[in-house]
Amino acid sequence: MNGISPQLQNQITQFQQVQQQLQAVSSQKAQMETQKREIERTLEELSRSTGAVYKASGSLMIKVDDVAALKADLEESVELMDVRIGSLSRQETGLRERYQVLQESINSAMGRNQD
Repeated sequence: MNGISPQLQNQITQFQQVQQQLQAVSSQKAQMETQKREIERTLEELSRSTGAVYKASGSLMIKVDDVAALKADLEESVELMDVRIGSLSRQETGLRERYQVLQESINSAMGRNQD
C-alpha cells in the first residue's frame, strides 16, 4: 500500500470490514431462513399427523402429550424468525449500500492515483 494516501488506506480498511460484516450477516440470514423452512415443514407434517408425536430433546425422543402447545411453540418460533430475518435483511441492505459507496470511492481514488 505504498504510495496510497492514509485516507485511501482507511477507506480500504473500512471496505474490508464492511465486506466481512456483509458476509456474516448474509450467512446468518441464510441460516435463519433454513431453520424457518424446517420449522414450517415440521408444522405441515404435524398437521397431517394422526399418530403419536415425538420431539427431539438432545439425544432423546420425547412423546408429546399436548400437540396444540407444540404447534403454538413452533408457530411462535416462525414469527420470531420472521422478525429476526427482517432485521438481518435491513442490516444487509445497509451494508450493501455502504459497500458500494466505499467501492466507488476507492475505485475513483485509485483511478486518480494512476494518472
